[in-house]
Amino acid sequence: MQLSWEWLTTQIADCRACDLCQTRTNIAFGEGNKNADILFIGEGPGREEDLQGRPFVGPAGQLLDKMLAAIGLYREDVYIANIVKCRPPQNRVPLEEEANACITYLRAQTALIKPRIIVCLGATAAKYVYDKDVRITRDRGHWKQKNGVYILPTYHPAALLRDPPKKHEAWADFQQIRKILDELNSEKTLIKQE
Repeated sequence: MQLSWEWLTTQIADCRACDLCQTRTNIAFGEGNKNADILFIGEGPGREEDLQGRPFVGPAGQLLDKMLAAIGLYREDVYIANIVKCRPPQNRVPLEEEANACITYLRAQTALIKPRIIVCLGATAAKYVYDKDVRITRDRGHWKQKNGVYILPTYHPAALLRDPPKKHEAWADFQQIRKILDELNSEKTLIKQE
């Protein structure tokens, strides 16, 4: 078996790996540029995402779109996914067994995309990608490199809607994302010219 988008889509189409399948309307698999340099990872689908089967389409997604546009990026430029692909009841934090059941799909998506930057939106995403002992208020804005990929935890857009003063810190993080992306693109251009 060779990993491919077609194979992965087939695998997740009727996933029953955890109890979240019992209450979902749709699977919010992920969307965007499958060759993106940046992968944004959130926690899980909310009500709108569950209804539409797309990640980050509710109010938090609209804020994410604005944040991307502020650094000259759009949904078509990046890939957006979540730790879990099905909505947890009442938008609660995914249980560890739910996240562990679904993380294989995210790892496969990451392997197919081959991003150079991963942005963890919120503590849940950061826990499973950045560091299991992460504290978002302490660790946001601090880059880590794993296997040549830059990883950054920052606030989830939903947290910024609840606590607008944190937008200043999130803006600083997004400026850093743009800076690292520009540096990586400069390096890629230099390599091509040689």
